[in-house]
Amino acid sequence: MLSTAKSALRPSLARLFAASATKRSLHTLPELPYAYNALEPYISEAIMKLHHSKHHQTYVNGLNAAEQSYAKSPSVKEKIALQSALKFNGGGHINHSLFWKNLSPSNVDGGNLPDGPLKKAIERDFGSVEEFKKQFNTATAAIQGSGWGWLGYNSATNRLEIVTTANQDPLLFHTPIIGVDIWEHAFYLQYQNVKADYLTAIWNVINFKEAEQRLAEAAN
Repeated sequence: MLSTAKSALRPSLARLFAASATKRSLHTLPELPYAYNALEPYISEAIMKLHHSKHHQTYVNGLNAAEQSYAKSPSVKEKIALQSALKFNGGGHINHSLFWKNLSPSNVDGGNLPDGPLKKAIERDFGSVEEFKKQFNTATAAIQGSGWGWLGYNSATNRLEIVTTANQDPLLFHTPIIGVDIWEHAFYLQYQNVKADYLTAIWNVINFKEAEQRLAEAAN
């Protein structure tokens, strides 16, 4: 199933941010669960290093600055003016924290979708795993400008759906199961402007084990 949505954070993502749960605590850049070169040849070391240490760090810094300014703002007008910065940088931090865990080296868990609840749900809602990947890649490649492609769980229908979001908007009406960054900084150094090649390659390092865990949490 295919849908589009505006986006924000769902309570079920709380486990990703347990370290930042204290009120007004500073957000920090999460460590990667693998080395920068571990996703090669599908995602290069240069891309991972730039994407994680520079781009994600920028969202963390921006979110901390926006939250501090919000806390100090004396007027409702000033607080409203900070909403776009909170949404953009907060979304960037949320999405990338999900994204890193969505990936795994191909010689570990990357690309391996074993028989189980996730595969069964994908086959139920899309017909086959290959048809799901085809629909996902088509929808994500069609994003104009920057954004994200998602496999989301719709708790209202208890089904998986393909969702796209613009810029750094995180999901609101779905629980993210798999997310793919389609900003140019995620692929341009290696794949230049050929989004299709990047989207084909990334399935070799998608961490379906993590995705299945997210589905189990969402469905309970």
